[in-house]
Amino acid sequence: MKDKTIEFSNLSIGYKNNDKIVAQSLNSILFSGELTCLIGANGVGKSTLLRTLSGFQPPLSGEIVIQNKKITSFSHKELSKIIGVVLTEKVDVRDMSVTELVGMGRSPYTGFWGKLTAEDKEIVWEAIRQVNISGLAERSIQTLSDGERQKVMIAKALAQQTPVIFLDEPTAFLDFPSKVEIMQLLHRLSRKTNQTIFLSTHDLELALQMADKIWIMDKKQGLVIGTPSELMQDGRLEDSFRCEGVEFDHSIGIFRIKKQVQEDAE
Repeated sequence: MKDKTIEFSNLSIGYKNNDKIVAQSLNSILFSGELTCLIGANGVGKSTLLRTLSGFQPPLSGEIVIQNKKITSFSHKELSKIIGVVLTEKVDVRDMSVTELVGMGRSPYTGFWGKLTAEDKEIVWEAIRQVNISGLAERSIQTLSDGERQKVMIAKALAQQTPVIFLDEPTAFLDFPSKVEIMQLLHRLSRKTNQTIFLSTHDLELALQMADKIWIMDKKQGLVIGTPSELMQDGRLEDSFRCEGVEFDHSIGIFRIKKQVQEDAE
C-alpha cells in the first residue's frame, strides 16, 4: 500500500511582501512510489508551488502536512532529511569531481564541511550506481554534458536519502534523447526506491507517457489532477491546453498543429 508523504489543503501560494496571490484553494496528496508531473502554462505558479511545498517559501494560507506533521514544525535541517530538491539552474562549479558533488548530498548528516564516513561514502557510491554514472565518477563537473550533469544532481539528491525528491524542470536544456533518458530514470527510481518523485515540466508528451499522476495548474480551475489516461479520456487535459490552431489526438495522446493548406483555384 502506498503511503501519503505530503498532503496540503486550502493552500494559497504567492508572495507576502507585495500581497501577490499566485494560486489559491489548492488541495492534493503525494504518495510514495509514484512519479507525479506538474504541468501548466508559464507564469501559472509551478515553481512557486514547488518552493512552497519544499519549505523554501512560506504559504500565504492553508496547511501543508509532511509525514503526518505540519511543515511549520520542521527545522530547515529536518526538512533537508525529508525533501531533496533538484533545481533548474545549471551547476557551475570548478575543480570538483562528480563523486565530490554527489557527496555534498550527505551534508544534512555531516554538516557542509563535514568529513564523509565509510558509510557515507558507500551511500554516495550507491547513488552513483543507481543513476548509472560510475564511469563519470572521477570526471570534473565542468567537463560534463547537460544530460550528464542532470544525472549527477539526481545522484546527489539520492545520496541525501530523503523519502521525497522535487525537481524543477529537470529536462530543460536537454536534447530529446536525454529528456527521455532522465524521465525513464526518474520513473525507474520511484519504483526501485519507493520514493515520492515530484517534478515540474513543459515536456507534456513525455509526462503523459511516464507519470503515474498528472497535476495541471490552471488559472481558472486551480489544480486538475488525475492519471494520464483519465485526463485524456474525460477531456480535462484538452480543456486545460486548448488554443487556436492546436487539436488533441485522442487516439495516440498528443497535441497536433492544425495544418491549413490553401490551394490556388484553377
